[in-house]
Amino acid sequence: MSFILSATNAFVLILVLVTLHWASKRKTRLPLPPGPKGWPLIGNLLDIPKANFGKVYTEWAMKYGKIVYADAAGQPMIIINDVDIANEILDKNGAISSDRPVMEMAGKLAGFGEWTSFLMYNTQMKESRKYMHRAIGTRGSLKRFDGLFESENRKFLKATLREPDNVQEHIRHYTGAVIARITYGYEAQDEGDPIIALAESILRSFSQFSEPGAYLVDFIPALKYIPAWFPGAGFKKEASAAKTILQELVDIPFQFSMNEMAEGTAPPSFVTDNMQTVTTDLAKRDLKWSASSLFTGTVSVQYTFFLAMTLFPEIQRKAHNEIDRVIGNDRLPCLADRDNLPYVCAIQDEIYRWRPVGSVGVPHKTTAADTYGGYHIPKGSIILPNIWHMLHDPAVYSNPDSFSPERFLATDGKHPEPNPRTCFFGFGRRASKGSQFADATVWLSIATALAVFRISKVVEGGVEITPEGKYTSSLVSHPEKFRCSIKPRSAWAEPLILQS
Repeated sequence: MSFILSATNAFVLILVLVTLHWASKRKTRLPLPPGPKGWPLIGNLLDIPKANFGKVYTEWAMKYGKIVYADAAGQPMIIINDVDIANEILDKNGAISSDRPVMEMAGKLAGFGEWTSFLMYNTQMKESRKYMHRAIGTRGSLKRFDGLFESENRKFLKATLREPDNVQEHIRHYTGAVIARITYGYEAQDEGDPIIALAESILRSFSQFSEPGAYLVDFIPALKYIPAWFPGAGFKKEASAAKTILQELVDIPFQFSMNEMAEGTAPPSFVTDNMQTVTTDLAKRDLKWSASSLFTGTVSVQYTFFLAMTLFPEIQRKAHNEIDRVIGNDRLPCLADRDNLPYVCAIQDEIYRWRPVGSVGVPHKTTAADTYGGYHIPKGSIILPNIWHMLHDPAVYSNPDSFSPERFLATDGKHPEPNPRTCFFGFGRRASKGSQFADATVWLSIATALAVFRISKVVEGGVEITPEGKYTSSLVSHPEKFRCSIKPRSAWAEPLILQS
């Protein structure tokens, strides 16, 4: 009897201690950030947008504040609507906020999780970023490629002169060709290039697979174990087919570089620079994936430029005047001219701000619990920077919906508004190491197009056709196809384009 009583007393004591422990934790733990009220079990799963992410999260920001909490069926989410808060959580606390959430369909099944931007916060990711910084991470490291940028850009101008109605396709080819040239030393064919075709196919697949809510396996990871022949498992066949093409994109241009190096004919490139540091097969594999990651560059910014110039002719005229005054009409602008063309640079900055490529940044994930501003951020939280709101916050940018490059120029005693690069290229230890590369590619295409073309609305039957300016609602947003008129500015422009 005494044994039973002792056991009972011990059990009661343990129960009391456990209860006190959890009560103490609940009492001392900070509250979660404010956010929409959820449902039992599924939380805010039905509230989380599948399109127009930035605008929906901006509505949440207006209601709940600069930091918002949501529960996606047990997965904690933190939406950050302020640059300073994002820097605090994602940069200063980067040791615990630099991981990535797992993307089952795009990341694991299709293989895109090996690309630098989507790697977990591990040794491979850190080495990949070192590769990028070494070869293309600064203006100085890119300067030796100025001639290659300009050579590929001239091909873009010629193609646009020849077929102005296909400018979107020309931008896509130009972007891919620049990446292939500087990454692998590979000069793409003007039409029907196999490497460019591989890259375009893969980017379409990635856009499809990474669409939120498009694949059930992203919500129920166990579905990835279903055999591909099983009814309803067609997603596995889709992923497998894309993974095969992705591996070709990783292997084929890299092998081209290896062959050129073996023959002693390889020009300087991302691959040749970094192969000097590679000593193991594992490092070589990581370099291959790091190189192919550069194909994630998007055509959205350049296409937005053509839309903006169509809609805002007065801004285009100001840019024409600056280029005519500084450069003249006997040569094209080159990358060395950037610091002398502040208005053209301001147009580029305003394109970044006005219509950011990603309305939300690539998600981060916390590996430990954190706190901010008196709020608790649980371990394993997905952190979403709301780029759209950060770049359209009326407390930061005057008339944020207007397209105004002047906001970035110090005029009439006014200080420039914050540069959009503070959030456009990401935060902390996951900020893009390819930002200088992207900047150079975009700036050169914008500056030279302004130098030689007049971009305007199409006129039919004496009536101007104004583009609606609609954008896709996907994670990576770009203008829906629109019509514009692209013609040489004057008699001297066409010969300037056609010079070899």
